[in-house]
Amino acid sequence: MKNILLPLVISILLVSCKEDTKEKVIDASKAVGTEVKESIDTVKDKAEKAIDTTKIKAKQLIEKGAEKVEESAKKVKEAAQKKD
Repeated sequence: MKNILLPLVISILLVSCKEDTKEKVIDASKAVGTEVKESIDTVKDKAEKAIDTTKIKAKQLIEKGAEKVEESAKKVKEAAQKKD
């Protein structure tokens, strides 16, 4: 919705404004575009860091789980050997 409204508003302003105002609107549009791109880059960086952190934590949890499974398997094996 925002993607449709922004160009529409800018177009209306460009058609209905004086030449000086048109230049100001164009400059403002470029500034807004730059700010949006910077915001997107910032969000992208934060998301990538969060994903990396999540991957590391997941790997650690998997390793701990595997260690517990191995410990349990050893206990079962020892219990089975004692019964023999």
